[in-house]
Amino acid sequence: MTGKTMRDMTSGSPMKLILGFLIPMLFGLLFQQFYNMMDTIIVGKYLGVRALASVGSTGSINFMIVGFCMGLCSGFAIPVAQKFGEKNETMMRRYVANSGWLTAGFSLVMTAVVCILCRQILRWMRTPEDIIDGAYAYIFVIFLGIPATCLYNMLSGIIRSLGDSKTPLYFLLISSVMNVALDLFTILVLHMGVAGAAWATIISQGVSGFLCLLYIRKKFVILKMKDEEWRPDARAMRTLCSMGIPMGLQYSITAIGSVVLQTAVNTLGSVAVASVTAGSKVSMFFCCPFDAMGATMATYGGQNVGARKLDRIHRGIKACTMLGAVYAVAAFLVLYFFGDTIALLFVSRTETEILANARRFLLINSAMYFPLALVNILRFMIQGLGYSRLAILAGVCEMAARSLVGFCLVPVFGYAGACLANPAAWVAADLFLIPAYFQVMKRLGRLMPGASEGESCPEDERAQGSRKRRKPLHALG
Repeated sequence: MTGKTMRDMTSGSPMKLILGFLIPMLFGLLFQQFYNMMDTIIVGKYLGVRALASVGSTGSINFMIVGFCMGLCSGFAIPVAQKFGEKNETMMRRYVANSGWLTAGFSLVMTAVVCILCRQILRWMRTPEDIIDGAYAYIFVIFLGIPATCLYNMLSGIIRSLGDSKTPLYFLLISSVMNVALDLFTILVLHMGVAGAAWATIISQGVSGFLCLLYIRKKFVILKMKDEEWRPDARAMRTLCSMGIPMGLQYSITAIGSVVLQTAVNTLGSVAVASVTAGSKVSMFFCCPFDAMGATMATYGGQNVGARKLDRIHRGIKACTMLGAVYAVAAFLVLYFFGDTIALLFVSRTETEILANARRFLLINSAMYFPLALVNILRFMIQGLGYSRLAILAGVCEMAARSLVGFCLVPVFGYAGACLANPAAWVAADLFLIPAYFQVMKRLGRLMPGASEGESCPEDERAQGSRKRRKPLHALG
């Protein structure tokens, strides 16, 4: 594949490169959230508040399980980005092949386990009896679709690791339109209820993953493999797991706090669950730019650390932080003036209590969007630099904060306490990530003396045959 599609982020203006990568990535995330929102909108409008609460009550467990898969696949893409920046195409292809083997194994095992335990998990979460059947019908189908989710996230991660953030967007556009059409067909024509919305989601994501596969096979000549590159490689798998598993655990550990919080919210009744669902769906849509910033930083950091250009990493962080600050202010203003109007997408105007609760949730959360921007920018940059295990500790901070709110504040302050959970988690993570980033850069500076924007460090001592072995970039964390 020519440089038209792939983007080398190791030279040129960091701000220009970040924007060029981020904008297509943002549109992709927006459309991904769009078809997730369409599930909720159609369910809320056509199936009622109880069905909306059923879907919403599964959000945290969905994030914990599916989030692990997404994090795992994103982690697999980091060594690919590093080898692309290092211009080591043979090892890059080997990582791609072994990502496929690992993704297939993880997705099949996880699907079997979580489908068997699905209903029991909902009972552990104290899901209200009036919505547990609907919750089970929805989340069981979502869990059946884990292989489709993994396929898309692995392949789109590989495409983005080579600097191409546009192509996954095009495929998401197709799947988004398909998802909306399937939502309406399965719910209004086939009368499948909330399970129809789940089938629409996984079928659409499976199509986007299949399109990514066809695109890679046809267009990315750089990934055309020889027989020996296809074979399972234990060393490559260890490297990939050292990046992917910590990144997946980061999502899951973070989600444990969300599960604790959701359990606490469930005790407040289905109205509170529906309120948090509506507020969360709107907030997730507005948080897409922060997710895009994080994914951009992972690729930017991976390529530049592979090229031994540390000065560019600092410049990239500064540029992206400026973008995050500007957007955080803009998002707060929009939600302050129009948050309750946007919440009408999910429930009718007669549901005054839910609308008021959703607006309160949105105001409290959006006021703290800048700390969220820093969480994504710093955490994904640290992961891209090869220190993915630190992301687990950031996830532990988020989990602890959400759990504290769930155990201590929600029983005392009720719904108002639940609204404070996300801001508390973001601040807690930042208190860890900010010093962690500077510590990582200090360590990289010692490992790469002389590395700068305009020069590359000598090859690692292991490659020169030195008896003093230095850890490769992917193992530094």
